[in-house]
Amino acid sequence: MESALDSVAGLPVHALVVHSVILIPIVAIAAIWMAIRPTFSRRFGVAVVIFAVISLIASVISRLSGEQLASRIGYPDPHTALGNVLPIFIGVFTLLLLLFWLFDRGVPGNRQRPTWLRILAVGVVVSAVLAVWWTVRVGHSGAEATWKAVIENTTPGSIEPPS
Repeated sequence: MESALDSVAGLPVHALVVHSVILIPIVAIAAIWMAIRPTFSRRFGVAVVIFAVISLIASVISRLSGEQLASRIGYPDPHTALGNVLPIFIGVFTLLLLLFWLFDRGVPGNRQRPTWLRILAVGVVVSAVLAVWWTVRVGHSGAEATWKAVIENTTPGSIEPPS
């Protein structure tokens, strides 16, 4: 019996879901902006947190659907190893962002953030950068696993376009 994470309309779910990783750098930029600008945090924080949770869910679905795809075509190293860790990076980032936002929204607009909250903001920035860095590593290794052999064994212009 096929899993819901195996294929949709004859296409691997993994190939469809992995494109949602574009959310991770966008959310990371917004989270960094939240850490820098309290007004941005108070105004858009809930949306940024929601999209962080969506990116976490997408990273888990990507990992699980990747396992389904790998069971059909093989486990490409290092992509499999890197991809298994991505939800952890996104999870830590999302948790820190959520905690930061929950406490930050309680600070009145006419007061500075307390020192501990500024330290948490630094944690959000660091985890955002690490989440993007790991996402790029996973994506690059996946692209290599998919396309490197094809590109190495072909030349540009070797196939004529249809007329």
